Amino acid sequence: MKAKELRKLSLRDLLKKEEELRKEILDLRFKKRIEGLKDKMAIRKARRDLARVLTLIREKQREEKA
Repeated sequence: MKAKELRKLSLRDLLKKEEELRKEILDLRFKKRIEGLKDKMAIRKARRDLARVLTLIREKQREEKA
């Protein structure tokens, strides 16, 4: 997901997205061990998406405090 799309989401939606991505990464790790992944970059993509979401959450939290 692109940062432009994520910026449109509210803080509550971003927190929900963070939870979804963490679960997805966990599922991908299990799948990798059990049966292997067809898309070798799937875990990396999910981790980068999570990093984008966490960055935007922190930005929005700082905006609320200021």
